[in-house]
Amino acid sequence: MTENNNQNKSPFSKGKNGNNMIKPPKFNAYWIYGLIAVAFIALNLLDLGQSPKETSWQKVKNEMIRNQDVDRIVVIRNLLEVNVYLREESLDKYPDLFESSFDSPSKSGPHYTFPIGTVEQFAQQLEKAQEKISEYDRIEPEYTTQENPFGDFIMWILPFALIIGIWFYVFRRMSRGAGGGGGGGNIFNVGKSKAKVFDKESNINVNFNDVAGLAEAKQEVEEIVEFLKHPQRYTKLGGKIPKGALLVGPPGTGKTLLAKAVAGEANVPFFSMSGSDFVEMFVGVGASRVRDLFKQAKEKAPCIVFIDEIDAIGRARGKNPNMGSNDERENTLNQLLTEMDGFDTNSGVIILAATNRADILDRALMRAGRFDRQIHVELPDLNERREIFNVHLKPLKLDPKIDQEFLAKQTPGFSGADIANVCNEAALIAARKKKDIIEKQDFLDAIDRIIGGLEKKNKIISLEEKKTIAFHEAGHATISWLLEHAHPLVKVTIVPRGKALGAAWYLPEERSITTKEQMLDEMCSTLGGRAAEEITFGKVSTGAQNDLEKVTKQAIAMVSIFGMSDKVGNVSYYDSSGQSDYSFSKPYSEKTAELIDQEVKTLIENSYERAKQVLRDNEEGHNKLAELLLEREVIFSEDLEEIFGKRNFGKEQEVEEKKIVPPTTEGDNESKAV
Repeated sequence: MTENNNQNKSPFSKGKNGNNMIKPPKFNAYWIYGLIAVAFIALNLLDLGQSPKETSWQKVKNEMIRNQDVDRIVVIRNLLEVNVYLREESLDKYPDLFESSFDSPSKSGPHYTFPIGTVEQFAQQLEKAQEKISEYDRIEPEYTTQENPFGDFIMWILPFALIIGIWFYVFRRMSRGAGGGGGGGNIFNVGKSKAKVFDKESNINVNFNDVAGLAEAKQEVEEIVEFLKHPQRYTKLGGKIPKGALLVGPPGTGKTLLAKAVAGEANVPFFSMSGSDFVEMFVGVGASRVRDLFKQAKEKAPCIVFIDEIDAIGRARGKNPNMGSNDERENTLNQLLTEMDGFDTNSGVIILAATNRADILDRALMRAGRFDRQIHVELPDLNERREIFNVHLKPLKLDPKIDQEFLAKQTPGFSGADIANVCNEAALIAARKKKDIIEKQDFLDAIDRIIGGLEKKNKIISLEEKKTIAFHEAGHATISWLLEHAHPLVKVTIVPRGKALGAAWYLPEERSITTKEQMLDEMCSTLGGRAAEEITFGKVSTGAQNDLEKVTKQAIAMVSIFGMSDKVGNVSYYDSSGQSDYSFSKPYSEKTAELIDQEVKTLIENSYERAKQVLRDNEEGHNKLAELLLEREVIFSEDLEEIFGKRNFGKEQEVEEKKIVPPTTEGDNESKAV
């Protein structure tokens, strides 16, 4: 019974999972055009059933002309062919003519054909073949030129067909890119929205449980979803749900992931697209797509529209570097502003958007009634990093000794994307070492790899350069250990990694504000490498380029942004709104500029002299640390503790044995000497 059922099944029947085992080919209207063209060509070129049979001049001369079976001979000049017409009563002598019904010639002829060299040569051959035949029975050849209307037509129409075909192909490809999912796949739908629609039937596996940390941001977004699920809870009190929410934060903090969770949790249609999807080479397409997007959204209201990277079209108007040019992006933004809260209010359409450049967005886009809420998605703190690690460690095979709390402490400043990358790199490193489980050291190596780059143990470095690098890095380590507000050091290495010839890892204190004393201690520690070179070798190298760049930016910020200079005063020349991005003038006079330069130089020189003094006071410990670094190439915080003693400032964070570092590293440029 089972065999019979299986035999009677169609080859296009569904399998166990409901999927077609063999999908039938999709019908295409172009197939009909192709069949018609093939049939037309076949009828005109092959001329089925009417073609004469091929033969040779010898057979015609020795048999047909000699037996007087030939009625007419027609010479086709342009084709250099001869068509032979037989007498009707002589057809029975040649049974091979009609032995096949497929390609037999017609009874009226021509019956045979053969090629010739030239017309004159054939005329002479025919005259010679009929020498013994009486003049009355001789055959006079007929001369004609055969036209090929189909071939002439093809040669005439082919260039135009080629041009039309290329045009159709190009615009077909353009319409695929421009029409997108809502474009229908042709050039006339280029202005249609490219938004992807997710509804109840869509299989979205992300929900709010997959979003670790971000408690405040998640709460505000959950409120929007709850309003769509239970609107009466809010409307009975007279409240209205915000029309728009803007997710703002650094890259990798989970803005798009939060939007995916909304799509997975909401029981309403969810439109998703990128800001760049509105941009196209055609004028007016962006505005047309905005209109079409909101038209679709109104038809399916209540719904949510998510625009990722909205800064692609939301940049403040009038800031286009192309001075005076007609900006298609501004037209798109104008249409978006109108649709979000124009004269015709969009009821039931909630806008979610994400960007990491909120400072450049147009102020009209940020006002209440369009984006009522700005949800800040910041870098995770210690507790949030622990929650994120819990999410990303679930699918991994881990050593039971691994502690998420320890990993969270070793990754200050890491975003959610960075933590996901750490977990993946640790798995790859463990697999490279052919381990069965991922161990603690694999995570530490992964953090090293992400922060400092790949180790280059085979890089050629002379002994003199290696000694310079060792004293340079020992200078950083010594001062950072001895100053109260400098970040506690975790690890120092002189093994080249990435672009750095040497690097020092620190475990910075997580703080919301920074005092002037803390910044000065950090500057002094940063300049410790250059100071160590001058004290030890009496000369400096180009290895401190990154250090000098960092210190210079920090000093300029202290003077011109944070108001930490007595001479310049409590003023800040920083424009957080971004209005002065394309201005050609400074917000201060030339005299103030000279004063700022002087104060910046004074801050840096004072920090440098302080660094040299600290190293002179602890010269023995500095030299001992450098020699130890030359010997081992990598040293840890316990080595500094043995040399200088414990840091008794009462603020240092716990640093576990042979642990690792955060994103604040002191590295030296590979293109430099140190």
